[in-house]
Amino acid sequence: MLGLSAGLLALLILAIFCACLFEFINGFHDTANAVATVIYTNSLKPMPAVAISGIFNMLGVFVGGISVAMGIVALLPMEAIQNQTQTQTLLMVVSMMLSAIIWNFSTWYFGIPASSSHTLIGSILGTGLAISLLPGHEFGDGVNWGKAQDVGLSLLISPLFGFAMGSFLLIISKILFKNPKLHTPHNPDEKPHFVIRGLMTLTCMGISFFHGQNDGQKGVGLVMIILIAALPGYYALDTSKNFTDIKPVIITMERAANTIEQNTNDLYLKAESQKLQANLTAFKAKCFECLAQDNELSAKDRVKVRGSIYQLNKSIKKISYNKTAKENFTGEASVLKEGSKQISAYTDYVPSWVVIMISLCIGIGTMIGWKRVVVTVGEKIGKSGMTYAQGLVSGIVASSTIGLSSGAGLPVSTTHVLSSSVAGTMAAQGGKKNLQGGTIKKIALAWILTLPVCMLLSMLLFFVLRWFA
Repeated sequence: MLGLSAGLLALLILAIFCACLFEFINGFHDTANAVATVIYTNSLKPMPAVAISGIFNMLGVFVGGISVAMGIVALLPMEAIQNQTQTQTLLMVVSMMLSAIIWNFSTWYFGIPASSSHTLIGSILGTGLAISLLPGHEFGDGVNWGKAQDVGLSLLISPLFGFAMGSFLLIISKILFKNPKLHTPHNPDEKPHFVIRGLMTLTCMGISFFHGQNDGQKGVGLVMIILIAALPGYYALDTSKNFTDIKPVIITMERAANTIEQNTNDLYLKAESQKLQANLTAFKAKCFECLAQDNELSAKDRVKVRGSIYQLNKSIKKISYNKTAKENFTGEASVLKEGSKQISAYTDYVPSWVVIMISLCIGIGTMIGWKRVVVTVGEKIGKSGMTYAQGLVSGIVASSTIGLSSGAGLPVSTTHVLSSSVAGTMAAQGGKKNLQGGTIKKIALAWILTLPVCMLLSMLLFFVLRWFA
């Protein structure tokens, strides 16, 4: 079946099962954050809130695009997959998934709002580093450090932004809306005004949708890593596209790069343009030779072509960000950027069945296990109970931050954005003394420890599984 041995097929099924289990746990682990404010303020009963959240999580995965998914795939350079056996690559994926599942489940069990994003990315980086420790590798070559830096920065900034915006918007709401009911801890036996209930429900929908769009895409990216590793002939490139269409794009980019190289005095830009031309020439020769033979690329060639497209895009990015290119070669830079988009269409794709599978996993997972984290977010971050204004502000900050990050293709932590915005509103409501130090320390400790713990755990699991295999 699919040209795989029984052992490889079993590993493939296990890897996909682990990816689905991760998203299932992510559903009840992180979605607790989406329903925390709406349940705690009595705006919705738990079951309708969780059902609504589950539906909007599924919608977020299904219609939210694939930019974050491709960002996850790009964390592992193609060489890390290309230079490994299928067994080794699948063991790598299984170890990273088991690491993420263990940490996610542990933090959920103790009611700590920890980040599934940090968990997953730490696990990916750990297995990437593990690969680089194998013979024939240099330390660190199993990680795309440029992409890791972008992702790390977004994970670092987003909770700080959430805290600052939560504080700021609560202060603004106190100035604009004087009704004392909005700014006093809610009465658990009293339902809020229908307008407040409506707004709180909308924020729940927004957080859930954008959580699906951001965190659900991470699961989609994981499944794509698995499929590319195990079945490159089917999934390394979008087989629905005609590869002969790429020829004129490559030729046009060659001309643009040559124009820049011939007419610039910027030595860095000249060198990068020469490098890009050499890569384009090699790419063209390889692909056109394969296509001339039988108009079909072999499985091995597909992986190489995918890696070559990544290399081309890296070169184009360096030229596009160059100051001289921006000022003196705007037309050529635009041609290169447009060409980059066109060739990326061959690698940046996801089959519909993957999106449906992950959306179902995260949606079903949403409907289980929400209570532990809801209590932490609603009662244990601040010393006073949550007010309606705090619930609304936290929901608005979380949904908008996650939505903007998804649009930029950056994975962020739903957990840390929401819990930090709640902390910001608590600080604005009653100052530093209104924060429960114990809970804040637990959340901060989880924030600090998640990356290194998951990196070490995934490395250890990789070497243990490899030894057994």
